[in-house]
Amino acid sequence: MSFREPAVLLGLALLPVAMLAYLAMQGRRRREAAAFGSPALLPNVVTGRPGWRRHIPALLLLLALGLLILAVARPQRSVAAPQRAATVVLVNDVSGSMRADDVEPTRLDAAVESAKVLADKTPDNFRLGLVTFADFAQQLVAPTTDRGAVTGALERMRADGATAMGDGLARGLQAAQTPVPTRDGTGTRKLPAILVLLSDGANTLGTNDPLEVARQAKDVNIPVFAIALGTDEGEVVQQDPFGFTQTIPVPPDKETLREIARISGGRFFEAVTADDAEDIYSRIGTRLTSRPEQREVTVAFAGGAFVLLLAGGALSLVWFGRLPS
Repeated sequence: MSFREPAVLLGLALLPVAMLAYLAMQGRRRREAAAFGSPALLPNVVTGRPGWRRHIPALLLLLALGLLILAVARPQRSVAAPQRAATVVLVNDVSGSMRADDVEPTRLDAAVESAKVLADKTPDNFRLGLVTFADFAQQLVAPTTDRGAVTGALERMRADGATAMGDGLARGLQAAQTPVPTRDGTGTRKLPAILVLLSDGANTLGTNDPLEVARQAKDVNIPVFAIALGTDEGEVVQQDPFGFTQTIPVPPDKETLREIARISGGRFFEAVTADDAEDIYSRIGTRLTSRPEQREVTVAFAGGAFVLLLAGGALSLVWFGRLPS
């Protein structure tokens, strides 16, 4: 719960004051009754006392006042509103370490199949783009509603080279901010966007620092959902120019990916199997179908205050033949 006019909530400080004033008034009434009446004669004059009931109307009025103050502060609550259009840019690592087979059949194959799941889960009116990075970053598919173009590009990806993660993020951020035509065709607009970064290694090449790009993404309200693919035991076999082979460990750089997600306002995931990757992409796609939206609930608070006022007045008239005071 939040409020559009939070300064009005200072008025709630009046409630304890009103309670103290009511208690003081009740004490004065008791003193006046004792001063002008004989205690010995009171049982013959007063046949019944209202007891605790006499405080209920006043309590209801006090609660109504509190609700009215909350209503004037314009309360809001977060609701899930349907997302009409958005841009999702996949930023995929295609460096040589993606050939590792610790995720069956290989990391790259698992990334391709899980990305297809995301393409299936996102609404048809969402624009989906694809950026890859290895020695350099390139945009394979500009954000589009053509799922066939994205699927085809995914199947053409090959793993080789170093890891220019920062450059890939920067290229993806640029693609996510590409304006699209307005519905009436009279201009352009920028859609809400997210980046889905999948990588299995540390940034080893390029001109952009991944964490600095994450800060830029936060500045334009584009969160990065970062996925660390692979296990700490992952290895690739590589042949040097002299024909000798060597086994190179390729554990995912979880800390950098986690920090990218944190800085940008996104989320971090770990995928150690192909099923993990597909499940993560499925959850991201489902989450994209709605977005949190603040809606005012002033009417509910004002209506509650009105009901309490009516209840307090009605009980006072029925029990005591007068309005509460």
